[in-house]
Amino acid sequence: MGYPDGMLLEVDGVSKFFGGIQALGGASLVVRRGENHALTGENGAGKSTLMRIVAGLESADRGAVRFHGRRIAMIHQELMVFPDLSVAENISMGQEPGRWFPGWLDRDAMRREARELLARLGVTVDPARRLGDLSFAEQQSVEIARALARQADLIIMDEPTSSLSERESELLFALILDLKRRGVSIIYVSHRMPEIFRLADTITVLRDGCHVATRPAAELDEDRLVALMVGRPLAVSGAKVRSGSHEVVLEARRLSRPGRFHDISFTLRRGEILGFAGLIGAGRSDVAAAIYGLAPAASGQILVAGKPVRIQSPGDALRAGIAMVTEDRQKYGFVPQLSIRENLTLSSLRNSPLVRRAAEERIAEEQIRRFAVRAAGPQQPMRNLSGGNQQKVVIARALLGEPEILILDEPTRGIDVAAKADIYALIQELARDGKAILLISSEMNEILALSDRILIMREGSMVGEVRPQETSPEEILRRAMPE
Repeated sequence: MGYPDGMLLEVDGVSKFFGGIQALGGASLVVRRGENHALTGENGAGKSTLMRIVAGLESADRGAVRFHGRRIAMIHQELMVFPDLSVAENISMGQEPGRWFPGWLDRDAMRREARELLARLGVTVDPARRLGDLSFAEQQSVEIARALARQADLIIMDEPTSSLSERESELLFALILDLKRRGVSIIYVSHRMPEIFRLADTITVLRDGCHVATRPAAELDEDRLVALMVGRPLAVSGAKVRSGSHEVVLEARRLSRPGRFHDISFTLRRGEILGFAGLIGAGRSDVAAAIYGLAPAASGQILVAGKPVRIQSPGDALRAGIAMVTEDRQKYGFVPQLSIRENLTLSSLRNSPLVRRAAEERIAEEQIRRFAVRAAGPQQPMRNLSGGNQQKVVIARALLGEPEILILDEPTRGIDVAAKADIYALIQELARDGKAILLISSEMNEILALSDRILIMREGSMVGEVRPQETSPEEILRRAMPE
């Protein structure tokens, strides 16, 4: 098949409106065969909307998309998986191998291919497992494997490393470079500057739904790129907070859940940021889910302010003063069809409808301003917000109940540079105000910059504790790797 001037994809003046709100205003993009093309911009810039139009999941209101290849595959920031099917069935979906008779599936072949594709990503997950039983990061790896199985000419990766550890990210980067050598084009949607400059041949910037610039990556540096994204230079601070007090507000004693984690014990002090580091499947999110009651531990004990508490549900956790921002905001963070106002106050207000409505309006407007949520107003449905703005609303809601203990699982996943700086500053402010924070992040620099102590998990067990100023990313990774 021929490609005019090596051109694989042409996006020409695409516009898109949602309920009268402009998501894209004449956006343009050109991708050539075998090119790694980074697409970046602030939250709400229209990146994901544009990619959904390119992938055929949304239709443009104006403009044209011309694709000169055979197939496009997309790895979504918000996963599009089938939780009740197996890992192998998800990867083979739509192109399942047959066996003997029409309608019979060759499940051995499906599992074999799934195992091979996951191995390329360094993930050891049983292909027969139900997908819904995996962690968010493991599910994300399955979606990446499914895109690879499509053997597409163009693969769109929307924040693909958002829940991957450093090791898994390195394997993905190697895979992207291998795909490039094979002539596959990649559109890499990301806010992570090191990844963009490491992988991209060309960078396109969107701002407020419009094309701002397309430049060879070699002509830009981080400061210039951030200025294009936000329209001004931006100083991002990673200053660490002071250590907390000696008062223990949360203690876990020998928590275990068969198949997920074993004999986990730790303390969290008032005003402290305690980081959890580890690879995908190490059990970090599982421990957090147990403390918050999403998936309670089978044995062990949780103490809050020195008193044992029984946490079997998120309601129990909230009553104990524990709030959580989960890594999977689509599943646990909000109700897509409800408005920003309704999502913000869903679990906070318990008054009569008349009183609640007035309070909801006031609180929603306050939180939208405080967290700089880009929205038409409190009545806008959550599903129409960008991923980063959805995350801001989820964090705002977690804080409305004034919890003493806050669990943050990948709090900056899918958040742009400017919003990330805001979230870092907020986390530090909360710690200074005496909140006890348990921070889970796959970004090593984030863990090192924010944490007072770092606990390292490996294969469901706690294997070490380090101080950020006394360790390095390499040391943490070495201790987190399976033996």
